[in-house]
Amino acid sequence: MATILTPLELMQHLVSFPTVSRDTNLPLVDWVQDYLQGHGITAHRWVDPAQPHKAALFAHVGPEIEGAVVLSGHTDVVPVDGQPWDSDPFTVVERDGKYFGRGTCDMKGFDALAIWALVEAHHRGVKRPLQLGLSFDEEIGCTGAPPMIEAMQPLLPKGAAVIVGEPSMMQAVTGHNGAYAYNTHVIGFEVHSSLLPTGVSAIMEGAKLIDWANQRNAENQAQEPGEMQALFNPPFTTCHVGTISGGTANNITAKDCHFMMGFRVVPGENGDDWEKAYLAEVKKVEAGMQAIHPEARIDVTQAFHVPGLVPEEAGEAETLVRSLTGDNATHVVTYGTEAGQFQAAGYSAVICGPGDIAQAHQPNEYVTVAQFNAGHDFMKKLVARLAQ
Repeated sequence: MATILTPLELMQHLVSFPTVSRDTNLPLVDWVQDYLQGHGITAHRWVDPAQPHKAALFAHVGPEIEGAVVLSGHTDVVPVDGQPWDSDPFTVVERDGKYFGRGTCDMKGFDALAIWALVEAHHRGVKRPLQLGLSFDEEIGCTGAPPMIEAMQPLLPKGAAVIVGEPSMMQAVTGHNGAYAYNTHVIGFEVHSSLLPTGVSAIMEGAKLIDWANQRNAENQAQEPGEMQALFNPPFTTCHVGTISGGTANNITAKDCHFMMGFRVVPGENGDDWEKAYLAEVKKVEAGMQAIHPEARIDVTQAFHVPGLVPEEAGEAETLVRSLTGDNATHVVTYGTEAGQFQAAGYSAVICGPGDIAQAHQPNEYVTVAQFNAGHDFMKKLVARLAQ
């Protein structure tokens, strides 16, 4: 039988692959697939046709029946460019009770634990199946999980409860905001600024959309939140523009203006409604632009669309995690994850993984040894439960 690696050894291997979202993740996928194959586990991959240098990986162990517990993680990490690291970001270094390295917290630490659990469940024999799903491009809008989830359906028996291992301090997180973003390109008509009324400034017209967002934020903040929304901080949907570019000179009406309009939508509200409201405002502004010059326009394309995770009433995934951790408190977060995408596909979903989200994406990213060991204990209990 092939050597069974410890969770730490698995994390060391995974971190050594510099799977920054802009680059390939295939060497990591190849290694994991070979490792699982060495233990008699068949792993499937889905390769992105638009990005053949990226792939998702998924596998099933245990009886070929529906109802599996699914351990879900992503393989990509954020860049380390310009960050002041004290050690090689792609080598796990232990010091002061912490494992340092890019992805140790977000989220190759959990990935390693999930791979360990899959191999352990396979060799031990379980009565309820266990599945593994490793996606890509989570860090740039959770775009890799939906095609992976779709690809899993005809190849694996349908799972039931999904545990997404984003860092949650091993607490059961049952809800998070949806994230919707739209690339917005305002195309104006250039004239000398002394002839302003005859031109269309893309920047000044784009500012109207940004001011619309400011007004919506003020209105949302002034409203009394509903029971579900009150769980979140802030307890309302927010509209945001983080960067803007455009224009060529101070005395020319801007030909172009580019920005991304983003919405963090609290559960209980529909992200599609926010999209419709934004596009309606875009049409309104565009009509005013075209009244001055018919060639002026606004192009909007969806950048990403991540559904929120809605707290479930006695959800199977939540119930399972709480029974293994003993955590009965209510935890929600404002960042998005792939859990909402699994939930939208008909799975019960919960977030539970080792580490603190505050350490994610940071220089000298780390997961504490204690948290990593807690994750290992959780996986031991999970495999034992599935073997009963």
